[in-house]
Amino acid sequence: QGQLVESGGGLVQAGGSLRLSCAASGRTFSMSAMGWFRQAPGKEREFVAVMRWSGDYTYYADSVKGRFTISRDNAKNTVYLQMNSLKPEDTAVYYCAAGSVPSTDADNMHYWGKGTLVTVSS
Repeated sequence: QGQLVESGGGLVQAGGSLRLSCAASGRTFSMSAMGWFRQAPGKEREFVAVMRWSGDYTYYADSVKGRFTISRDNAKNTVYLQMNSLKPEDTAVYYCAAGSVPSTDADNMHYWGKGTLVTVSS
């Protein structure tokens, strides 16, 4: 079994920063891509960012480009999402996901964490 565990969510004021972490274990190691998705209340889950474990490819949603950065620490089997200049519309549950290829489509990701809540106040 594979497991992904997110942490780092919380309440932050608009313009602030947060760093989310996703610790990977088990079969997730066989996946070559890691990504972040989010789901706001009453909305569909949407793509945020994705990368290869190798670090040679990253891709971002237009809504977060220039504000969010996805990165990894291979020694810790952990993927991060650094979120800067946060806006109230970034409020959502953020999910870490692992897949065999980098994808913006949630259906292509094979493993999911339980999510961590990010709330941005205005």
